[in-house]
Amino acid sequence: MPQPQTQAVQPTYTMGDFILFRDAERFWLGKPGHTFVGRVERSWRHVDSGKVLYDLVELSDNRHHAGIDPAYMRLLPPADAMHDIDTAPLSEPNTGAMTPAAVAWVRQHLRQDAALPANAPD
Repeated sequence: MPQPQTQAVQPTYTMGDFILFRDAERFWLGKPGHTFVGRVERSWRHVDSGKVLYDLVELSDNRHHAGIDPAYMRLLPPADAMHDIDTAPLSEPNTGAMTPAAVAWVRQHLRQDAALPANAPD
């Protein structure tokens, strides 16, 4: 009896989403530069296949990539990018326990709230 084929549901991405993309051909051939972080610029439906494809901008060099298959994309959620700030040990007296990104974020917001004098050293 033949196995029923299941089709994986592809996630949808919206303009501005940060994603991780892997060029499968470059990956399987062992070529460098097969994986990069990008931002979704637009989505569109291919006229022949009807498949939704994406145009991306590679963040490291602002290079554009057109017609990307979403099967090789993964969303980089904001919660993951902000995890170090959200979990910063603010009650710790030693800022060394915090990541540099968390320290920078706290300092920036303290300045914006005028909690620190404008000429306070970093």
